[in-house]
Amino acid sequence: MTNQELVDQTARAYLYGFPLVADLDQVHRYVTAGVGSTPAAPFNTLAHTRTLAGPAETFVSINNDTVYTQAQLDLSVGPVTLHVPDTAGRYYVMQFVDAWTDNFAYVGKRATGTDAGDFLLVPPGWTGSAPDGVTVIEFPTRIASIVGRWACSGVDDLPAVHALQDATTLTPQDPAAKPAGLPTPDPKTDPDLLFLEKLRIWSQAFPPAPRDHALQDSYKGLGIDQPGPSPYTQPDAALSAGIEAGKKKLEYLLTHTAGAPVNGWQVNLHIFDYNLDYFQVGTIDSPQYKITDPEQRIADRAIAARAGLWGNNAYEAAYFPVYVDDQGQRLDGANTYTLRLDPTPPVGAFWSLTMYSVPDFYLVDNPIDRYSLGDRTPGIVYADDGSLTITISHTAPTDPTARANWLPSPAGEFRPLMRMNQPEAAVLDLSYVLPPIIKS
Repeated sequence: MTNQELVDQTARAYLYGFPLVADLDQVHRYVTAGVGSTPAAPFNTLAHTRTLAGPAETFVSINNDTVYTQAQLDLSVGPVTLHVPDTAGRYYVMQFVDAWTDNFAYVGKRATGTDAGDFLLVPPGWTGSAPDGVTVIEFPTRIASIVGRWACSGVDDLPAVHALQDATTLTPQDPAAKPAGLPTPDPKTDPDLLFLEKLRIWSQAFPPAPRDHALQDSYKGLGIDQPGPSPYTQPDAALSAGIEAGKKKLEYLLTHTAGAPVNGWQVNLHIFDYNLDYFQVGTIDSPQYKITDPEQRIADRAIAARAGLWGNNAYEAAYFPVYVDDQGQRLDGANTYTLRLDPTPPVGAFWSLTMYSVPDFYLVDNPIDRYSLGDRTPGIVYADDGSLTITISHTAPTDPTARANWLPSPAGEFRPLMRMNQPEAAVLDLSYVLPPIIKS
């Protein structure tokens, strides 16, 4: 390859491998350090967040509507049993995400109901049998994540959520078995090439879906197929330039590949539909939820990992980010905006508008500790016709109604995200349209 060909190929490999590296970086973070108020927990144990998320949770596009229960699974120990309690109709979801960020199973109100249940989580290729009444969930990769979310209406509702969290259990069949864990990057790796080192060792430990083997093989010239010691211990200008080019390409794709915006909102109900191979309990194996174009699938997978890692398929939760106002100008805390919802989003569970910083997509500290506003926000004021006008600004409004319906923004650029959990048909067929955010 010429130098430029090497740069270009590395940039393509970056988009291909970004979801795996981003995912397993977070897996490592959760089992070693924890994230914000979510404590660290070893593999195959549950970590419960006991409060609604705030700015301390430095995780991309985290939500403020639910309380989290998470687990990082390493099925090198063999099968593990998940028990979920009866939630008496309360919305919850246990989302299963493999190392390549495929959503491969769901347990929860939409998928399996709210009665108590038991699920046997098994590694790839498992051939055993489960007890009667226990549902088997086969993992595509031996390491995967459970991202659990419990609906919570506020501080007063936390004790009830805590009781449900405490009644949820993970039980390895062999409690004495020690998880193999994540392969460790060679400590001698050049810092500028650490991404490629992680892609090398993790793609070998956690192979992609068979349909992606040929694509991964096309990057052999970069050294990601090499076993043993790292080939990246010395600086390499072309590889470093390729990684930087891949990063820039991904940042560009974030705002340019969601199709034509509708009233400024990015409408891409299928951004998480790149899984074409693994459909366990609670997933929908339908052409409607499959990205068939190979290049688009790889691009969308990277975009989803960058802006909404561990996000749900639209049939579980629909996401609508927005970067611009009604005039196409970037949203900025120097201005005041309004969003009039008439009607409010049609959902079976709940909806919310959450404020995030740019470019990190973290929750934003503010004087009233309000990070999202939605149908369960106490004290919001609806108009006589049932519509709801949300005021978005950095400075607090003086009008009492605007103050009650205020979603604080940072001083600089920001990106709100509309979430609709258990969206109704009007959302999924796009007959429900969000109005533009109006600059005052």
